[in-house]
Amino acid sequence: MISLTQAPPLLHGRVHYLPTKRRTPFIVRSSSSVQEIDKSSRPPTTAEDSELRSELYASVPFPPIKAAKRVVLVRHGQSTWNEEGRIQGSSDFSVLTKKGEAQAETSRQMLFDDSFDVCFSSPLIRSKRTAEIIWGNRKDEIITDSDLREIDLYSFQGLLKHEGKAKFGPAYRQWQVDAANFNIDGHYPVRELWARARNCWDAILAHESKSVLVVAHNAVNQALVATAIGLGTEYFRGLLQSNCGVSVLDFTPRAEGGSPHICLNRLNQTPNSPVAAGSSAGRKASKRIILVCQGSTQDAEASFSNLGDLPMNMLGVIQAQKTAELLLDQKVSAIVCSPKNACAETASIISRVQEAADCLGADCVPRYVEMKKLQDLDVAEIIQRSLKDTNDGSSQRPGWLNGLNDGVTSTLWEQSGQAWSSLLTELSDGAEEEKIIVAVSHPAAHIALMGHCLNLTKEWLGTFHLDAGSISVIDFPDGPTGRGVIRCINYTAHLGRWSIPITRSTVDDDSF
Repeated sequence: MISLTQAPPLLHGRVHYLPTKRRTPFIVRSSSSVQEIDKSSRPPTTAEDSELRSELYASVPFPPIKAAKRVVLVRHGQSTWNEEGRIQGSSDFSVLTKKGEAQAETSRQMLFDDSFDVCFSSPLIRSKRTAEIIWGNRKDEIITDSDLREIDLYSFQGLLKHEGKAKFGPAYRQWQVDAANFNIDGHYPVRELWARARNCWDAILAHESKSVLVVAHNAVNQALVATAIGLGTEYFRGLLQSNCGVSVLDFTPRAEGGSPHICLNRLNQTPNSPVAAGSSAGRKASKRIILVCQGSTQDAEASFSNLGDLPMNMLGVIQAQKTAELLLDQKVSAIVCSPKNACAETASIISRVQEAADCLGADCVPRYVEMKKLQDLDVAEIIQRSLKDTNDGSSQRPGWLNGLNDGVTSTLWEQSGQAWSSLLTELSDGAEEEKIIVAVSHPAAHIALMGHCLNLTKEWLGTFHLDAGSISVIDFPDGPTGRGVIRCINYTAHLGRWSIPITRSTVDDDSF
């Protein structure tokens, strides 16, 4: 095993039309604020300098690359300290449990057919063992990099969570609710982590490889995803990373050189169901929005498929049925869909299965699931305005929304913002303590909805990718008026043999 550096000690019903309502996000990030920094400069000496530095590390341009590169991030399997509820940080005393070993084996099978060129791993035992299981009998050695270790939590490390709360009081509370500004032992751990993650990308992108496996930890994988797509430390705990969850980033070189296009192709595809009960950002969420991309339509061979008002093809019907099965144990309160045929068909299939789910016994009463059509979720005509004269692209390519003209993206962004407000209103209405809303639309609409959830701007539209039949899950541990936590993006494992392989290249011409 190769080591770059030494390790330091130390997430049918009856149809109604849903009205729209606009809400204004309270924080907005713009991807246009890219700044250069001097990496050789001295460490920050004040809290203000440290906070600024974390933002710069989140937006600094990446080095140019010669060929397309796909990076697959995997979090380690369950460890003994995960099981105990003990704060691990960058300590190296925990090992994989039997469940953790099994999770790693499932990930190995999920990634078995890929020809990775190289594997980078954290040097910590729990991550290194996960990497060894996934890497299997490949001949190339695993490269360990101490910058991939978990977040340094100093005096918190080794404590059970209730011990941390009792011993540190306000500091522990800040760690829970304002981690970006959390300070312990004179350090700002999350800010340090963002700077370290940005350094990791330089090493990963500099390696002459096209397919890279990176096995690390919860917090550092969050930081890797966030720094890649230009998000600052305030997004810590906003992009969930479960044990052995897989995230995929595509880096595509620009013809003119410079920082590559970067697209988050998948987030937190786990060995377990993405809709199973669990915590988000360390807390139980009683409100949830599940974004379901419509099934494939009869124009699926077109460069930009699924945009017309066409019925689903057989593959689309299968995708919708598989999604309905995945959501079988979820008590969905309402299904909101675009009025387009494929979306309404997908929603209807999910609704019928939901209504039958509670009626499998002899004396049961069918449950009514309301289905509503929302005009603001129909984005097909908006996109077609920009694509009617375009034949040189595909909605299967990462970052394809970057090809839309500015007027179209502005209209798409504004309309999707109204749709997002309507979904939050729907989630807030009623007295149910637990509520799940399913939204069905075109992938472009859901990409924009996630952007609004994260309080981004329209410039981020090309940063995310969704496939037909995929699902993405957003939890609200603080309710619909609080911050949304992205539990997964572009999950397709439920589609079985019809799923999009995690490691399949989506770029045909990878040289420029």
